[in-house]
Amino acid sequence: MQFGIFTVGDVTTDPATGRAPSEHERIKAMLAIAQKAEEVGLDVFATGEHHNPPFVPSSPTTMLGYIAARTENLILSTSTTLITTNDPVKIAEDFAMLQHVADGRVDVMMGRGNTGPVYPWFGKDIRDGIDLAIENYALLRRLWDEEVVTWKGKFRTPLQSFTSTPRPLDGVAPFVWHGSIRSPEIAEQAAYYGDGFFHNNIFWPTSHTEQMVNLYRQRYAHYGHGTPEQAIVGLGGQVFMNRNSQDAVREFRPYFDNAPVYGHGPSLEEFTTQTPLTVGSPQQVIERTLSFRDYAGDYQRQLFLVDHAGLPLKTVLEQLDLLGEEVVPVLRKEFANLRPAGVPDAPTHSARVAAAQEAPKEETQG
Repeated sequence: MQFGIFTVGDVTTDPATGRAPSEHERIKAMLAIAQKAEEVGLDVFATGEHHNPPFVPSSPTTMLGYIAARTENLILSTSTTLITTNDPVKIAEDFAMLQHVADGRVDVMMGRGNTGPVYPWFGKDIRDGIDLAIENYALLRRLWDEEVVTWKGKFRTPLQSFTSTPRPLDGVAPFVWHGSIRSPEIAEQAAYYGDGFFHNNIFWPTSHTEQMVNLYRQRYAHYGHGTPEQAIVGLGGQVFMNRNSQDAVREFRPYFDNAPVYGHGPSLEEFTTQTPLTVGSPQQVIERTLSFRDYAGDYQRQLFLVDHAGLPLKTVLEQLDLLGEEVVPVLRKEFANLRPAGVPDAPTHSARVAAAQEAPKEETQG
């Protein structure tokens, strides 16, 4: 199982100081956070994609390429790549290039995002959101899987004998997660292709997450990729820790109350009761995270949001120390002990290359 962090890259005023970082400071902080994630033994760093203030990560592959040069083991991912408004040709080329730069330590999470105005900024209509996601991803798969592509669709100009360059590293495209909070069509899409499904698992009650994950698992089996238990599932979550749980609540409350996403709404206590947000001691984070298995089943990737809402870099790095030293080692052991035989490991480039090399042998023997 893989453990890591994801960032949405918000530029938010720190309520403790009344100061907001500059865009430059926030970008540099995200780079430092990624390098710290590797230092403390996490597996994954993922960044969102946004094209509007107060968010800064408009070019994820630029950021991830920089991080690739300064890390050795960290898997580099997006927590959203906008399949609806990005050109699938550019996605194919950008992420194949990143694969080569990072020696395969790359995957990608497709999503539609949660910012409606982004569609016209890139010449698209939000009413076509689901159709764009379906058509663009179908083309992206062909661009990665086929050397020469001739294609015609509804939303972009046709392609005639087109080859995307560079080709995916070792002939194996980046592993794809389809991220969604509320759209069953995206769970269906992930299942159809046999890709991973990532549920953000931050804003909604557990009953909703359970429903979405179960839909994906059932449809994964329906399309013949394996049993429901063999489907590849990832979950998000947000945590804030202090060794004393009361101190954690006291420290985090002003950040929660002023957060751009969930501030000025339900109280911190209401939100932590109704959603997976966990504010407390490392042990409380361990217990809460282990409980995700009760409704999502055995899953492959857990990403935590730790740098949202104006938290200063020093505090975020302290959170990563707690994750790496006290939380993730216990979670690795406990999830491994609970994991039945037959549940697949989290996907890696090397494992997928090996599987691709084995496939022709199995077909020959069959």
